[in-house]
Amino acid sequence: MNLSKLFFAISFVFTAASCNNGATTTATTESDSTTKKTTMLPSAAGFQQTIDNKKTDLYVLKNSNGMQAAITNFGGRLVSLLVPDKDGKLTDVVIGFNSVQQYQASTEPYFGATIGRYGNRIAKGKFTLDGKQYSLATNNGQNTLHGGKKGFQYVVWDAKQIGDSVLELTYLSKDMEEGYPGNLQVKVIYTLTNENELKLDYEASTDKKTVVNLTNHAFFNLNGQGSGTINNHVLMINADSYTAVDSTLIPTGKNEPVANTPFDFRSQTMIGKNVDANNIQIKNGLGYDHNFVLNANKGTGLNTAAIVTGDKTGIEMEVLTQEPGIQFYGGNFMHSKNKMKDGGMDNFRTAFCLETQHFPDSPNQPAFPSTILEPGKTYKTSSVYRFSIKK
Repeated sequence: MNLSKLFFAISFVFTAASCNNGATTTATTESDSTTKKTTMLPSAAGFQQTIDNKKTDLYVLKNSNGMQAAITNFGGRLVSLLVPDKDGKLTDVVIGFNSVQQYQASTEPYFGATIGRYGNRIAKGKFTLDGKQYSLATNNGQNTLHGGKKGFQYVVWDAKQIGDSVLELTYLSKDMEEGYPGNLQVKVIYTLTNENELKLDYEASTDKKTVVNLTNHAFFNLNGQGSGTINNHVLMINADSYTAVDSTLIPTGKNEPVANTPFDFRSQTMIGKNVDANNIQIKNGLGYDHNFVLNANKGTGLNTAAIVTGDKTGIEMEVLTQEPGIQFYGGNFMHSKNKMKDGGMDNFRTAFCLETQHFPDSPNQPAFPSTILEPGKTYKTSSVYRFSIKK
């Protein structure tokens, strides 16, 4: 990481939204005791509902620098994230809605959500374990996407605050839910560190052999929601190859080199530079919607997966992960059908996703890293989103 970058220490305090009494939450950015801008989070009242006989709510995160975030336990969704830009003004870099009802009605199911049981696609909704074939709910043409018709984005998680900077979400996915075997106990822990990192720790255990691939599906625009295209953002992905896909976005099984292709983001490249290139993979994804095979660092632990910078705000986000892959999605299926929390629409390519993950369709691809979880074993993985200002 360039030492010339100005980092903002992050120490978030989780506060149950019920303490807000339904009032709109505001955040201010101050410099030399002068307030520069006031930015509003969604009202907690829009998230206080009962779904499947469980209470939903909005949890507000704060730090001493004026940064704030909001998470709802409906789908484990990151609703808002206010980050200081190069001028010290707070910018909401996450695309989202003002209420649970809007998330339920959205034509895009995944805004900000925790994804499971299986992030990304499984071909034809089928896989085999120990000679037994399992059939999943198909919700993406002939394929299963992001866990099925009622994936983790539509369930109500149990929320528990642990200290000032930790939020724990848990959920029991019952045996054969959406067709997956095993009672799967899932835990996601969000931790905000003093190194301006939002850390996501995922953990799961099962009583039957199953497959698991958890991730988060936050939609980002580092210039701020409603600010227009993300094609002028600058992106680096630490990957020498990517998983080529067919016309239904299922991997062919072959990892293709990024060199001399529109998928070469090994050095900082404007997202839109080659997004409409005459390339069969670009045509299959209608742009970028591909898994990149990450280069592992020489050491162990978290690897730098991607770095992306907003061209207007100077906000830089570094993604670190223990996962072998990352899905870069450039907002190709955003079609101005949903009114977002800023009052604008989800227009074409106005947000991007960087989803840390195992590879798509791994249960049907023996050459890919395994996603099988057995009883007595624990699924554990961590990813980090680190914010700074690029000079």
